[in-house]
Amino acid sequence: MAPNDPKQSGGFFASIANSLSNFGSAMTKSVNGLVGYEGLEVVNPEGGTEDAEEEASKGRWKQEDRDSYWKMMQKYIGSDVTSMVTLPVIIFEPMSMLQKMAELMEYSYLLDMADQCEDPYMRMVYSTSWAISVYYAYQRTWKPFNPILGETYEMVNHGGITFIAEQVSHHPPMSAGHAENEHFTYDISSKVKTKFLGNSIDIYPLGRTHVTLKRDGVVLELVPPPTKVNNLIFGRTWVDSPGEMIMTNLTTGDKAVLYFQPCGWFGAGRYEIDGYVYNAAEEPKILMTGKWNESMSYQPCDSEGEPLPGTELKESWRIAEAPKNDKFQYTHFAHKINSFDTAPKKLLASDSRLRPDRYALEQGDLSKAGYEKSSLEERQRAEKKNREEKGHKFTPKWFDFTNELATTPWGEVEVYQYNGKYTEHRAAIDSSSSSSEEIDVKSIEFNPWQYEDLAAN
Repeated sequence: MAPNDPKQSGGFFASIANSLSNFGSAMTKSVNGLVGYEGLEVVNPEGGTEDAEEEASKGRWKQEDRDSYWKMMQKYIGSDVTSMVTLPVIIFEPMSMLQKMAELMEYSYLLDMADQCEDPYMRMVYSTSWAISVYYAYQRTWKPFNPILGETYEMVNHGGITFIAEQVSHHPPMSAGHAENEHFTYDISSKVKTKFLGNSIDIYPLGRTHVTLKRDGVVLELVPPPTKVNNLIFGRTWVDSPGEMIMTNLTTGDKAVLYFQPCGWFGAGRYEIDGYVYNAAEEPKILMTGKWNESMSYQPCDSEGEPLPGTELKESWRIAEAPKNDKFQYTHFAHKINSFDTAPKKLLASDSRLRPDRYALEQGDLSKAGYEKSSLEERQRAEKKNREEKGHKFTPKWFDFTNELATTPWGEVEVYQYNGKYTEHRAAIDSSSSSSEEIDVKSIEFNPWQYEDLAAN
């Protein structure tokens, strides 16, 4: 029986894993030469120790902005800063976290293929490739806007999918999402836990992700690896996600365990993924290998994890061509998500596309984006105060809170369940005689507030 951890396998990946372990992790160097920044570490993913100081002088921050940010943030070292501080718009991208959740749908055809697949192990290959495909988008070093409580994001016109996400909690920040087409349903309750380390931050994905393949009713559960964002203040910011991704078939017990290699010296191992699809008896059936920024391939294997004679690696997924020199490193699909081309008729006024700070940043007006961001945050605080004084409790529209707690490697997470009301809402609009009326969606004022009437009293 092959071990669950491909790093320890004596089979196909052993030589790769052993050579990577000899490299060690990407080289770091403390910024000890600069007064006030002692102990901060700079990581050059493409170099070694000798060029760390040169790397420290690079990045998006101006000297004065860097100094101001560090003075504000140094007291939070070791803390979870998920919703603790207000950050400058210079580090933001013109997209909210709800929209970023939808990026996982770019290669949704892989879930369609998994649903249509007769082979239970190839079903895992396609579904796991789908889960990996979003990491190319996750390498962007810009921060998405935190959603306002009650904010939503809707998406149609892609792969027959209807997608809805909603910010269901503010403290702690939590989002819930649901997507569906003829082949699958996708449900997620999502929050993150962070640990701020000075010049880097660890991000732990507390959340529960379930995919139901409709043909056979198979339920898949995804546990992604943690992520580390390096060089927040000094050097060029970059992202790594070392660790295990586990996709489990809750119906049959089959699972895929894939290991995201850590970045070593001079970029060794960066982007690489290796692992296996196992049956319920934990016997390897298919090996998988590739890079999350390029493609994934698979090959049938024996009980020792070695490729079966007469077989060859075949590609299961390849990244689509991306725009060249895009300011925010957006894919074509990311631009599509941000556009109104994927918006349904009579878009909800709470939709992320309508955020004035997001739109201002998209237009390149950082001053206005900062003002609008502060204005929304102040309004959210005022609404919360007003709501609590009236004894009201926020209730999500499209998702219901359950008493279920899902366990993750980094703690428990509350589960929100899609209540089906959005499906009814869209069906009513589509069947309405007024649904064909042309509406200038850009003229809709962003309005996620459920208790606006209280402010008037």
